[in-house]
Amino acid sequence: MFNWCFIGAGKLAGIVASQIQATGRHKVVSCYTRNFEKCQQFCDEFGAKAYKTAEEAINDPDVDGVYVVTTHNAHYRYVKLALELGKPVFNEKAFTVKASETDELINLSKEKGLYLAEAMWTWFCPAANKVYDWVSAGEIGEVKKARFSFRTNGINYAPRVGDAKRAGGALLDITVYPITYAYRLWGYPEKIESIGIIENGIDTSEEIIFTYKDFKVQISVSLIDDDGEQMTITGTKGTISAPYYHFKNFVTLSKEGENVNFSGPGPEDNSYVDEFDTVAMEIKNGLKESEVVPLKATSDVMHIMDVIGEQIGLVYDDLE
Repeated sequence: MFNWCFIGAGKLAGIVASQIQATGRHKVVSCYTRNFEKCQQFCDEFGAKAYKTAEEAINDPDVDGVYVVTTHNAHYRYVKLALELGKPVFNEKAFTVKASETDELINLSKEKGLYLAEAMWTWFCPAANKVYDWVSAGEIGEVKKARFSFRTNGINYAPRVGDAKRAGGALLDITVYPITYAYRLWGYPEKIESIGIIENGIDTSEEIIFTYKDFKVQISVSLIDDDGEQMTITGTKGTISAPYYHFKNFVTLSKEGENVNFSGPGPEDNSYVDEFDTVAMEIKNGLKESEVVPLKATSDVMHIMDVIGEQIGLVYDDLE
């Protein structure tokens, strides 16, 4: 059994807690969120103890690790607090609001000798792992182009998404998925070109092109246009495609007139269990960094998002 402190008790926290506790391998033992009544309701549901300060929740003697699942603007402060209090941390994407904060937290984790990892399920999803294997093995030959679209009417998914004071908007909430997917497959792009639309202090859409040595990756993202989600990677010998690639647990390889459909173990929609099982094992085994999500990758993705934010004129200057 791995015991978690949850910092945050919102919609995602509830989904995660339900999934991981159902396995019998994880338990939420403490929780803090600024609204104590909301925190108490969460704890009543999941059998945890509600605390009125983050320090008390993190210092609960039964806590093995801290899961930070607050709005983006608060990630930095709570990850830093947990590390300073000597606890390993699993922090939701996007890791922080800007890359300098991420790098500071990475350096702090290394100074303290504490585990730190990004909770980005794309890195743990069996279908995404299969895509990585196919591309790495040359199953589609030399990559010639790739396109990732993530266009959804998600502005009202949760109040935080449209809230500039809580670092809402597309970049940190959903654009991070295709950026991470491309980075994992091909690394840091040689060139980044972006345009975007900013309304009421948040970015509602981006059109991005990553240039690599022999091909380009096109990324199209929107929080207001519900045109769907699709990934297509085209090579000299075939194509890899998947709808709803950021959470669906299946993908198709098409080559030589045949389709190979891969469905990963577990539910059709990717669950949070894989990542929590992996992270719990890594912490129990004494690792200081995840073997699945390297800290350099988390830093690089944040630096890429900094570049995009600068290119489209996005500024987080009035955060709570």
